[in-house]
Amino acid sequence: MSSVRVCSRTGCLLPAVATLTYAYSDSTAVVGPLATASEPHSYDLCEEHAVRLTAPKGWEVVRHEGEFSSQEPSTDELTALAEAVREAGRSERVPAHQPPQPEQHTGGGRRGHLRVLPDPVNR
Repeated sequence: MSSVRVCSRTGCLLPAVATLTYAYSDSTAVVGPLATASEPHSYDLCEEHAVRLTAPKGWEVVRHEGEFSSQEPSTDELTALAEAVREAGRSERVPAHQPPQPEQHTGGGRRGHLRVLPDPVNR
């Protein structure tokens, strides 16, 4: 599974190297380096679309000075991610000394998707 984010422009499958955000109160579009996490109100852009972006009449575009670089994850970042996933998998297991909790039914023969878990502090 690839963790490379792609350009948000329709039909573009190039890797994203910049993030576009809008400052509506200032009528400004800001194109900066690729954000570390994808945000719902920002857009990832490839280098071509980041450089060619224009704004509507009356708006200003503020661009990152210099070149955009595709940031490949380092081996340290990948190792840290693998450890975090491994640790999360360990913490979700039910301990052997505790019986599994019965699932709650919502009625109508359909099982609910939510269950109540005991508070880990009160164990």
